[in-house]
Order: sequence, then C-alpha cells, then structure tokens
Amino acid sequence: MRSVNGPDAAWYRGTRTRHEGQITAGGHSEDVTFVDAAADTALNDAIDRAYRTKYRHYAANIIDHITGTQARSTTIRVVPRHSTKD
Repeated sequence: MRSVNGPDAAWYRGTRTRHEGQITAGGHSEDVTFVDAAADTALNDAIDRAYRTKYRHYAANIIDHITGTQARSTTIRVVPRHSTKD
C-alpha cells in the first residue's frame, strides 16, 4: 500500500505514528500493523506495474504521480494482527 499523495497525507502520517490500525473492505474488518517497505525495490516495482496496468488509460502525468518518488517513499506492508480471543 502507498500514499499517492506522499508522506504529507493525513492517513499516512497516522500509520507512521501508531503503526497499527484497522482495514475494512467488503464488509470485513481486520486489525493490522503497518510496516515500512519503502526500501523494498521489488515490491515498489510490482506496485508500479500494477498501477500502470490499472490506470493505463489515464494521462501519463497521473501515472507518474502515483508511481513517482514521493509515492514510492510511502510504501508500507499491511500485516494482519490475529486476535488471541477465542
């Protein structure tokens, strides 16, 4: 996951402060830990390829924005935190 608006985006700053949060999608919520992955070149390259494929019909400047240095510097892994409750 990355912040296409760079490190100044409020949600991204929150991940850097707390390193934990909750993701909700498709009616399911999961407690997660946010782990810095900006130095993972292979991961960043894979995310760039996915964005270029998904947004290939958009203008080049939009693709450059979401795959640029500012966005890549915010790449984080989202790791599920499994509950110990029964």
